[in-house]
Amino acid sequence: MIRPLDPVSARSRTALGLAFFVLFVAAWSLATFGGYVSKTFLADPLTMVREGWDLLVKFNFLYDIGMTVWRVVGGFVLAAAIAVPLGLLMGAYKPIEAFLEPFVSFARYLPASAFIPLLILWAGIGELQKLLIIFIGSVFQIILMITVTVGNTRRDLVEAAYTLGASDRGIIGRVLLPSAAPDIAEILRLVLGWAWTYVIVAELIGSSSGIGHMITDSQALLNTGQIIFGIIVIGLIGLISDFLFKAFNAWLFPWKLA
Repeated sequence: MIRPLDPVSARSRTALGLAFFVLFVAAWSLATFGGYVSKTFLADPLTMVREGWDLLVKFNFLYDIGMTVWRVVGGFVLAAAIAVPLGLLMGAYKPIEAFLEPFVSFARYLPASAFIPLLILWAGIGELQKLLIIFIGSVFQIILMITVTVGNTRRDLVEAAYTLGASDRGIIGRVLLPSAAPDIAEILRLVLGWAWTYVIVAELIGSSSGIGHMITDSQALLNTGQIIFGIIVIGLIGLISDFLFKAFNAWLFPWKLA
């Protein structure tokens, strides 16, 4: 019997996760091999695998994958380098939060894709434009989420540190940051997933490489097998990076799981 919030074992979690993918592929196979959906609109799993192999062997798709990964990592690291300290300052100092939060809250609702025409004018169609799209799509989300996390630090910890003679700098470095660090790492893990959606948007326009560029070319040829393969590659890379981020966070902040 399933009860709310009852934990499951690691083996059961793995089995249930794999079961969903098996059912998904089975339904996909039934729809395509059974003739319920035209292959013009949805390639079957075998065709997708064959087209994916051709991409890797004949069309140097590994280079496109590498370029996309580099763009995601570059734009995300740039956003995190600015957003983490700024969010920490806004969470710690309420006047700074009052000054910047209205703009940050406004900016985070702006779709990154809307900046593409301006960024092409300002930065051209090279790598900088793509990095900036990922940066814009990520930085404001990270800032606001970290601000809220730092601002929710327990007041008794802050007061105890002041009682023991801590300075304002000591409060930030020895109370606020250590307390919020596990949640900040989790915020970065979540926003990294969003960055993958922005990079594909960036590569759909004015790009000569990357997974998004391949998907655009495949659409023009009505090659749904290659399109699906590209989407699956994005999902697999994202899943792997998510697991690695989780493992790193668990190693870096073991007390969070205690």
